[in-house]
Amino acid sequence: MQSNKISLKQFFQYFKIAVTGKEQNFTSGSIRRAVFMLSIPMILEMLMESIFALVDILYVSQVSVNAVATIGLTESVITLIYAVAIGLSMAATAIVARRVGEKDIKGASNAAVQVIFLGVFVAAIISVIGILYPKEILGLMGGEPDLIAEGYGYTQVLLGGNITIMLLFLINAIFRGAGDASVAMWTLILSNGLNIILDPMFIFGFGPIPAYGVEGAAIATTIGRGTAVVFQLAILFFGYSKIKIGVKDIVLRVEVMLNLIKVSLGGIGQFLIGTSSWVFLMRIMSEFGSEVLAGYTIAIRVMMFTLMPAWGMSNAAATLVGQNLGAQEPKRAELSVWKTGKYSAIFMGIVSIIYLVFAPQIIVLFNATPDVVKYGSLCLRVIAAGYIFYGYGMVVINAFNGAGDTKTPTYINFVCFWLLQLPFAYVMAITLDFGPAGVFWAITLAEILIAVVAIVWFKKGHWKTVKV
Repeated sequence: MQSNKISLKQFFQYFKIAVTGKEQNFTSGSIRRAVFMLSIPMILEMLMESIFALVDILYVSQVSVNAVATIGLTESVITLIYAVAIGLSMAATAIVARRVGEKDIKGASNAAVQVIFLGVFVAAIISVIGILYPKEILGLMGGEPDLIAEGYGYTQVLLGGNITIMLLFLINAIFRGAGDASVAMWTLILSNGLNIILDPMFIFGFGPIPAYGVEGAAIATTIGRGTAVVFQLAILFFGYSKIKIGVKDIVLRVEVMLNLIKVSLGGIGQFLIGTSSWVFLMRIMSEFGSEVLAGYTIAIRVMMFTLMPAWGMSNAAATLVGQNLGAQEPKRAELSVWKTGKYSAIFMGIVSIIYLVFAPQIIVLFNATPDVVKYGSLCLRVIAAGYIFYGYGMVVINAFNGAGDTKTPTYINFVCFWLLQLPFAYVMAITLDFGPAGVFWAITLAEILIAVVAIVWFKKGHWKTVKV
């Protein structure tokens, strides 16, 4: 009994150290401790993000089924556009982690400035398109006329103010690469805490604030994340992170910029493939009406809640790989991935059992419309069947990215998403008339294949020789 008490006490001690960010060295000592110290704040960061997503859909589902479907269509487009941001963030994490592992903090800071420059440039282009063409974007995604009339304001505000989401994402990637996972976590707590408070005010109205409906969710998001970006920049400039930026550092460094773009191209391609596949799946789902689309959107939001801890662990693996390769410790980098993958798979296995047993009860919490519950539950159960594979696969894929080898996951995604998932989904759902179930099974089979291929390729070890 005494030993259990001591281990529990140690757990809480380690937890406190992890969330306060006092642990700085991840290239020596216990790998299990390093995984824990990085994973805890990253898991909490991702959980905070997914809690907001659930609260957001909970509020919006009280507006209308069209409002929920609007969020689903808009987010699929945003995800496609943000493939660029995700690719940049991968490069940022890989390069910053490698420089930190090499003890080159100045080089890490220079890379951070160039990441922010690129993020602002991309966000400006997206803003113009989002402000001018929100109705056309929803129309292209298969939105019905009444959905477009009700929801285009949401699309316009979210895309128009996307610089807040873009910079929040990229600067947190910088913090994670530096091993400052707790800073990224507290930033997300601020951002999403504000979102949760502001959401009902702008959706339903509060005092002098009118009821904006689904558009209010986008306004709350933009304000909450914009505030967090100001907080991030204050941390970078006033030196509360390992990465510090001064006014003299705000210059264009062509060599650093080109290296960043080179490393990010694989990541951009990787996620353009994955997210364009997601857009096409959403387009297929829109053929079955707003209620089926709403059930699918709710199910995906619920799944994101439990996928986020696995993403947190995979981000920890990416940082550990980058820093340990920089410190000339490739064996430690590899062992970190296998340990993190095991923990992620165990967690996802437990979650899959919950979804398989309680799917209808979970969906009905958000919307009680029979078809929404029916197809949302089916989606949860089918996709949960591959959850253990997702858990391991996410860690291994992100380990490639952490090493700066963003091309390998791109090839894997191309084969599994475009050559398998999309044709299979279309044939099963439309041609063979299996309906939405065909799409759900296509998602599960593709993700299982990604995990298997990634593990086999990771064992070959080519990622250890990548230079960034």
